[in-house]
Amino acid sequence: MSTFGALNTAYRGLTAAQQGMNVAGQNIANAATEGYTRQRVQQSAIGAPAPGMFSNGIAQTGQGVSVDAIARLGSTVLDAGVRSAAAQAGYAGIRSTAFQGVEGILQEPGDNGISAALQGFWSAWQGAANQPDDDGPKGLLLNAATSLTEKISSAYQSLQGQWSSVRAQAADAVDVVNAAASQVAAYNATIRSTLAAGGSANELIDARAKLTETISRLAGGTVREQADGTVDVHIGGNALVMGTSVRGLELSGNQASNTLGSTVQLLWKNPAGVASADGGEIAGALSVLAPASSGGAIASAAESYNTLATALATAVNTVHRTGETGTGATNVDFFTFGAAVPAALGLKAPTNTADIALKAPGKGALDTSIADQISQLGTAADSPDKLWSGIVTGIGVESRGAQQREALTQAAQASAVTSRASQASVSLDEENVNLLTNQHAYQAAARVMTAVDEALDVLINRTGLVGR
Repeated sequence: MSTFGALNTAYRGLTAAQQGMNVAGQNIANAATEGYTRQRVQQSAIGAPAPGMFSNGIAQTGQGVSVDAIARLGSTVLDAGVRSAAAQAGYAGIRSTAFQGVEGILQEPGDNGISAALQGFWSAWQGAANQPDDDGPKGLLLNAATSLTEKISSAYQSLQGQWSSVRAQAADAVDVVNAAASQVAAYNATIRSTLAAGGSANELIDARAKLTETISRLAGGTVREQADGTVDVHIGGNALVMGTSVRGLELSGNQASNTLGSTVQLLWKNPAGVASADGGEIAGALSVLAPASSGGAIASAAESYNTLATALATAVNTVHRTGETGTGATNVDFFTFGAAVPAALGLKAPTNTADIALKAPGKGALDTSIADQISQLGTAADSPDKLWSGIVTGIGVESRGAQQREALTQAAQASAVTSRASQASVSLDEENVNLLTNQHAYQAAARVMTAVDEALDVLINRTGLVGR
């Protein structure tokens, strides 16, 4: 090696150590930055020059160290695990929240629930039977009946509001997915050009990874890395992002046209088509918004209220028709239904005490056999009370199962994040060691350069007499 070649070797050592200190310092500065993946300088030895034609065969020394790249110490396998766990957690979380919302509307057990209203309704019939010649108990009966119908109607309306809220939430999630997909495509273009120019795009890749995690949490999907540094994002086997192109998503219908019980689908734009979310919050929301025939949680609960309203009216009206009202009319229904509305919303009670049938036709004024029969309906094997109890139990079981699944998926997500963090997160102890190592390497290279410089000074300025 020539003397000046030694200077070049020392210089390469200085630059490599300087680059190592810069990267270690950057890791330390971003230790608390969310989504940051630690980096390392990749170095390699520069071999000796190839022997020439007239080489004497003497082995040559190397030419120092080369900085090949700044590596991002992430793992595609662990990243995929985090995205998959996020999709499952998002799906389970939306369903658990929806079932808890339905449970909150039930208000069971409690004084404001339908069970308590049914008990009050049957008791009011017994009270009217105990005082058939008094209008006070009959008025209390009408109040109890109106309170019961209003609770059923109010609960159904609350379910309609919850359905609209979940639908709006799903629409917002679709907008977020579209925005994230556009940003991923923009990052793809920047990363591709940066890598092609020989630069480092690690920070850009970190930012893009956060966006793909957002997409996975909302819509599931898979991420495929390409040789040019770009990534393709697929949902349901179709490309949402491919290079720098994006195919957007939307929900069928709109907030005004979609109502409780209607079908909401996830659709592709340009060209149009039906999309299938691979888990995530959107898939969870669509499962909750599905019609009752498809197992939609909210629509099924609403249908349960319709079933209760119909069963209650049928049970009471069947007995009430056999009685005689205060006006002498027979074959009169106690409960009626409004036209062109769900049973739970259309269930109505009479407003006049004269329309109540307490006695059987042809019996005395103090006969209360009809009222007695109706007051005992709550104890029958097929009573509305038993029906409602089964509905509440079923919703409670489903809600509990949804909450348990949410807890399991959240634990799996936390485990996946922890596993990735063990690989990609910054260890301050390790980075401090790397910083010290590179500082000493820098000092050593500087000493070599100083020694060579001093040797050259002696050779040039202090050797021989020629040139004086």
